[in-house]
Amino acid sequence: MALILFAYIKKGRKKEERRRWRLLSGALSFVVFALASFRLTRLIVFDTITAPFRRLFHEEQEEVNEQGEVETYIIIKGKGLRSWVGELLSCYWCTGMWCTAALLLIYILFPVISMWLNLLLAIAAAAGMIEAIVSKLVK
Repeated sequence: MALILFAYIKKGRKKEERRRWRLLSGALSFVVFALASFRLTRLIVFDTITAPFRRLFHEEQEEVNEQGEVETYIIIKGKGLRSWVGELLSCYWCTGMWCTAALLLIYILFPVISMWLNLLLAIAAAAGMIEAIVSKLVK
């Protein structure tokens, strides 16, 4: 009887540890996905390296305001699909939704590739955040 009770307690403990691990793993996956989506979205919408791609769909026009500051406006090019993509690329939140959907689809179809891609993007996002914080502290 004592052996059965001991085995039950031990099994329950392992089950509880597995449950905690699943919760931790789920939370960690969420953070990695969130950082990966953040980085991919910023890469597409703001980074200089993707500017040639964005120029296919919109152009930037600069004007000097009354205070003498330069303001940049985005003018969407074309009609139909080209205009739609231009609108999408000018909206950080919209692009973020599509980037997240793409990352989730890649996760479903190619889980191993997705793991490495998400990890790469998440580490790059964290590095960018750390760099921004350090730059603010140094100034």
